[in-house]
Amino acid sequence: MQDVATLVAQAREGRPRAVARLISLVEGASPQLREVMAALAPLTGNAYVVGLTGSPGVGKSTSTSALVTAYRKQGRRVGVLAVDPSSPFSGGALLGDRVRMSDHASDPGVYIRSMATRGHLGGLAWAAPQAIRVLDAAGCEVILVETVGVGQSEVEIAAQADTSVVLLAPGMGDGIQAAKAGILEIGDVYVVNKADRDGADATARELNHMLGLGESRRPGDWRPPIVKTVAARAEGIDEVVEALEKHRAWMEERGVLAERRLARASREVETIAVTALRERIGDLHGDRRLGALAERIVGGELDPYRAADELVAGLTQG
Repeated sequence: MQDVATLVAQAREGRPRAVARLISLVEGASPQLREVMAALAPLTGNAYVVGLTGSPGVGKSTSTSALVTAYRKQGRRVGVLAVDPSSPFSGGALLGDRVRMSDHASDPGVYIRSMATRGHLGGLAWAAPQAIRVLDAAGCEVILVETVGVGQSEVEIAAQADTSVVLLAPGMGDGIQAAKAGILEIGDVYVVNKADRDGADATARELNHMLGLGESRRPGDWRPPIVKTVAARAEGIDEVVEALEKHRAWMEERGVLAERRLARASREVETIAVTALRERIGDLHGDRRLGALAERIVGGELDPYRAADELVAGLTQG
């Protein structure tokens, strides 16, 4: 077992192997995970987390790579979490995003990590919140989280990011898909990529129309901008960065950023607690207590809800 304090110190120095090892400890739910999180806690809270989501084929990886280039030109350290579909054989990530972002592989100011969803719905790996903390503590000023791109379950990125970017492309039925998926409710910035294709203007107009439907924003509320890009040629990427910076400034001015981060921390604690309880309940199969409660339900002495209350009380009391 590696010394956590040493790993954290090396990660703070920007050593990629230490960062990789810490994220591996997170992904593997290592016995050292609690020690890692305790060591990282005072070092986090500085990074700006941007989530990128959208249907497969809209150019998320190309856009992410172009954003990395733009932020590096500003001298910022960038972390990328590219969440890939899990291999059905090994459970590991398919690593496609790392191949597509190979331009940044030799840049010490960029850390790219592919993570497997391992069947987790919502387009994100279950370990993503802790991995974000690792990159934050390692000095990444901007963290780009690119989701799987499975369509309608993508809304989870909004719970993990400070700013959510929704990508669409012309000719893919994305407008209808977006309305159906509910991702119109989670986007802070919308990007119509591959804008050199026919139908890009129509896609932007349709998106603008749908954003206006049922809109109940008050004066001063954030109105999500729509930016057209050709990420493969880096066209429009500076405008995307500008939109992101405007959204961040708006959130900081109105206290929205602090609210989002508090909500994120609350969800993280809740998830950890529920997972721990679920594991303890899983250990009860064949346990005497569970069998006794089941017998009382079958005998008509107890209803299932009261039995569940007794079970939870027993678990939480030890």
